[in-house]
Amino acid sequence: MLVKDIMVPASKIVKVSPMTPVREALNIMRETRVKSLVVDKLKPHDAYGMLTYKNILQSIVANDGDIDLLRVYDIYSKPAFQISEELDVKYAAQVMVKGGVKRLLVIDNNELEGILTMTDILGVLLESVKEVEE
Repeated sequence: MLVKDIMVPASKIVKVSPMTPVREALNIMRETRVKSLVVDKLKPHDAYGMLTYKNILQSIVANDGDIDLLRVYDIYSKPAFQISEELDVKYAAQVMVKGGVKRLLVIDNNELEGILTMTDILGVLLESVKEVEE
């Protein structure tokens, strides 16, 4: 099975600008019920980034940051881990495990095609286990 078969397409991904205030980004995450936001590129040859609850927790709580003074640019991870949509899912899972990440951006020609999460992979795995049991 390939990444493109189970990824969330780019049209359904919530993105923010690196210049977005962290408080606003956190509100977007809460309203859209997502645990991460894709941070858009500033220039055509730039890289996409990722803002997660972990980034926010580290900067605000652990490092005594002021949520009203920070912008996404100050705390997000860039470049985000990236894979091709033509990659076999088992290799995507290996990238997640070895990289210690739960989300991978699916990129083609430096453009966002989708996102693959650990939840997406586990969902497929659970479905296959269920089918074998029946």
